[in-house]
Amino acid sequence: MELTTRDIDRIIEMAWEDRTTFDAIKFQFGLKEQEVINLMRREMKPSSFRLWRERVQGRATKHQKKRNFDEGRFKCSRQRTISNNSISKR
Repeated sequence: MELTTRDIDRIIEMAWEDRTTFDAIKFQFGLKEQEVINLMRREMKPSSFRLWRERVQGRATKHQKKRNFDEGRFKCSRQRTISNNSISKR
């Protein structure tokens, strides 16, 4: 599969997102985790790649099987709830 510049940009963006799993990238683009790592190494500056690797190494949210939630997003209990475009107070 030939990746376009737009695809590569999106893969990099998804790889940087904490909550986007490698499984989601594989489902959408067909790249395994090691292939994503190789793409990141090839497309990023060495210092940026090192920062990214530090960030994702061992991060449970990047691996579907290691997550402690199944779907949706984690929401902090201190986060304000938003309804009808207005922020409600506690």
